[in-house]
Amino acid sequence: MEALETAINYWDDALAAYTSVSVGPLAVTTGDEAQFCEDLQRLVDQAYELQEQCELLFLDQVNTSCNTCGGPGEYLVLDLWWTSALCCSVRTAPIVCTVSFTLQLPLQLNRLCLLKMRQVKVADLREFEEFAEFFPDVENLPLYQAAKAHFESGGAIPYRTLRTEMVRCSSDIEFICKLHCIRLALTAMFREKANWHWLADTGRQILTDILIYGDKDPKDLLIAYEDMLSFLQNEDNWPQMEQELSLKGVKAMTLYDILLDYIIMDAFDDLDMPPSSVTAVVQNRWLSNGFKETALTTAVWSLFKAKRRMLRFADGFISHFYAISEQISPMMAWGFLGPDEGLKDICHFFRDQVTGLLVDMFSFQKCRYSTVQELSQDILQLMKNRADGIGHKLKTNLCDVVQ
Repeated sequence: MEALETAINYWDDALAAYTSVSVGPLAVTTGDEAQFCEDLQRLVDQAYELQEQCELLFLDQVNTSCNTCGGPGEYLVLDLWWTSALCCSVRTAPIVCTVSFTLQLPLQLNRLCLLKMRQVKVADLREFEEFAEFFPDVENLPLYQAAKAHFESGGAIPYRTLRTEMVRCSSDIEFICKLHCIRLALTAMFREKANWHWLADTGRQILTDILIYGDKDPKDLLIAYEDMLSFLQNEDNWPQMEQELSLKGVKAMTLYDILLDYIIMDAFDDLDMPPSSVTAVVQNRWLSNGFKETALTTAVWSLFKAKRRMLRFADGFISHFYAISEQISPMMAWGFLGPDEGLKDICHFFRDQVTGLLVDMFSFQKCRYSTVQELSQDILQLMKNRADGIGHKLKTNLCDVVQ
């Protein structure tokens, strides 16, 4: 396990030499190096998962394989030896690995492993079948390959913000190609009215429960929410909506681009860097919590009032969005920045679930990037799972408060 951790550290160092920063040109300059970087990122992600699996597989004292091998020490010999050999090879290789190196290394290690396997006892290889799912065959994912071919041929895949590291993609190219696939899947998903109604109902319920947990009346929120739904259901408003959002840098009219990226993730980013005037009030020990919350709410409302004055369309999508935000944002800001530990726990849990959803959506392990239909089904199921988790958390905490 120590050797595996060492190897992971070396792989992280190698990946850092390739991974591009959030701005500026890509560090990857050739197709071969881009593919190597993509494979290396998957290797790192899978290695972390393998660490967790190994704790169960190798350290369980009642494991029957360990008993027949004569003890966990003998069982670990091959794994530790192989990992040490691999991390030493990566460590001593040049940072910019050539294609020949990436091809020769597995062959050399395979030969050495075959020799070593003759000298040690190993567990039943059937126990390792569960790890096959961690190594997807990207070449056999038609949807992803089509997006990649489109990008490499000069096809435009616009984006507003690169969130490569946040969603754990191996490179900006992988993020952009997956984003293209996700947009197609979400477009297909919401052609079915049932999915649209589920999302609308789920969003309403989650926002209402959060306000109720924060001891706020959800009446004004529900009015603003229904007004937004009516606006969205009128197709005559869509051209104006697209024009509004394009001014905000939104590149496509999909759930990811509008709700997840522009609205929710930008809101979380703003909460990470609140204005100094806000932090000064919240952190003032001489003020009561009630006064702090009132001051924070007033500051948020003043901000939205100022933004409304600059709107090009007084009754457009952004205006409806601000109406909802005026109800939910003050309480969310108080949850993240204030002293209420229960509310803080709810807000951080909500944030973790949304971030986790994005990571899962961009994961080869969680989603099938083979066809638009399969990817759409997987994303919808992921959304339902996360929504159920948030709903269960809110209901449990509300029951605790009542008791």
